[in-house]
Amino acid sequence: MEILSIEKELRDNSYPGRGIIIGKSLDGVHAVTAYFIMGRSVNSRNRVFVEDGEGIRTQAFDPSKLTDPSLIIYSPVRVLGNKTIVTNGDQTDTIYELMDKQMTFEQALRTREFEPDAPNYTPRISGIMHIEDGKFNYAMSILKSNNGDGSSCNRFTFAYNNPKAGEGRFIHTYKCDGNPLPSFEGEPKLISLSGDIDEFTASLWNNLNEDNKVSLFVRYINIETGKYETRIINKNK
Repeated sequence: MEILSIEKELRDNSYPGRGIIIGKSLDGVHAVTAYFIMGRSVNSRNRVFVEDGEGIRTQAFDPSKLTDPSLIIYSPVRVLGNKTIVTNGDQTDTIYELMDKQMTFEQALRTREFEPDAPNYTPRISGIMHIEDGKFNYAMSILKSNNGDGSSCNRFTFAYNNPKAGEGRFIHTYKCDGNPLPSFEGEPKLISLSGDIDEFTASLWNNLNEDNKVSLFVRYINIETGKYETRIINKNK
């Protein structure tokens, strides 16, 4: 599989929607994750990321402009012990709560499906990172309609054991802009990872479409110690 440039992937796609990146830093020291949101409507663009314990949540930037919180206000990131959960919706809570009851990532997501926002049927994308005893592995999932048919849900899970340094995977909700918006296709894209947390954060933010980008979260977790650094950028300030 060709290793893609994440900068080019973002630069060449005006509307990938929401996206999750997970991988290992080039020096092999850190587990890396990033999550971004974009928006075309006033309601979608009226958001910021705020820290919430070890995770983050979305919040209305201007509460007076918030019209429908159901699919835009949620916790994208939560931490359950040595596991970091990253998703594009309230399935973060589903994964957290059911894994806390000894269910697996995949089992938890079997209780959910794509978002009920016809005709787009936005896919639910999710990731989980597991760091223990100096070892790191992760999985990613997408729940999507059957080629735009809202009566059928297709579920895909991708697991990555002992990921290679300098490589990551990128999954996003929409293949590209459109009306209706076409769902992401195929397995998560293989991308190269380089730079420290500030360089990586800047490279992502600077290549997201200027009109549509809303917020970005990046976290680097030391695989040996579990300690992490986080960066958040919000377009609304």
